[in-house]
Amino acid sequence: MGLYPEIEPYDQGMLDVGDGNHVYWEVCGNPRGKPAVMLHGGPGSGSNPHFRRYFDPAAYRIVLLDQRGCGRSTPHASAYDTDMSVNTTAHVIADLERLRQHLLIERWLVWGISWGSVLGLRYAQTHPGAVSELVLTAVATGSNREVALLTRGLGQFFPEAFERFLAELPVAERDGNLAAAYNRLMESPDPEVRARAARAWTDWETAMAPAPPRSIPHYEDPVFRMGFARTVTHYWGNDHFLGEGNDEGVVLRDAPLLKDIPGTVVQGSLDPGNLLGTVWRLHQAWPGSELIVVDEVGHTAGAPGMVDALVAATDRYAARGA
Repeated sequence: MGLYPEIEPYDQGMLDVGDGNHVYWEVCGNPRGKPAVMLHGGPGSGSNPHFRRYFDPAAYRIVLLDQRGCGRSTPHASAYDTDMSVNTTAHVIADLERLRQHLLIERWLVWGISWGSVLGLRYAQTHPGAVSELVLTAVATGSNREVALLTRGLGQFFPEAFERFLAELPVAERDGNLAAAYNRLMESPDPEVRARAARAWTDWETAMAPAPPRSIPHYEDPVFRMGFARTVTHYWGNDHFLGEGNDEGVVLRDAPLLKDIPGTVVQGSLDPGNLLGTVWRLHQAWPGSELIVVDEVGHTAGAPGMVDALVAATDRYAARGA
């Protein structure tokens, strides 16, 4: 099946969402098609033109955006004077609603990857009338258990890389919440401390990916690296701003609220998050959801089996109409 051909936006802009923030958005495909919004990962990764290609451009009106603080949105999280207190899950959900209303969309399909799946799930739980369907991949739910697995639990499988990851932290910080400890480094007034912490954080993210050791190209961009590490540690170190009771997961707890929203979850069998059984538990708690597991694939949407399953899902939902 594969991806649809490359396509360019026919409309784009910067939306004033308050707090001094302007969010970049773009629309491509069919102006009269079924609305769909793509939610990128991170938090802080920014959107990618590649994700336009998971939708039939003749059938969909495809919306991409860069969430607060990343990509082409302003101010960028890499700038030390950017106020991160107004970059939370609630703020980003409010931005989605403002963009939906700005584009005069009544309901849209929500497509989310990684952190984007957390955001998409919580958005659908709190604004069910705005979401027609969900398509999710590389799924997470933003629980503290997931953060603990990714920052500490996987250290036993990658001991050399984990030792380097810990070494950047003061000794007194190595037994606590590692994401929060790294976020404190990312908020240091010393630019050298911030730069070292950003490099150490992205090196660890690269090391724990279930693939041969490799460099992830955008991690080599110092501006991206700084903004990404600052944003992801800001969220991971603060319970994803999901409130109390997030150890097991607020999003997972509220999965039954999705009962009237059809959804497809496409997950690689080697995704580290599977070690907690989160995706299976989400599927069991979400009436009417579909779970597709693709063998020998990790935390990605780009492997051939993943692409085929994700495109098949958007094709199938296109038939349901707007």
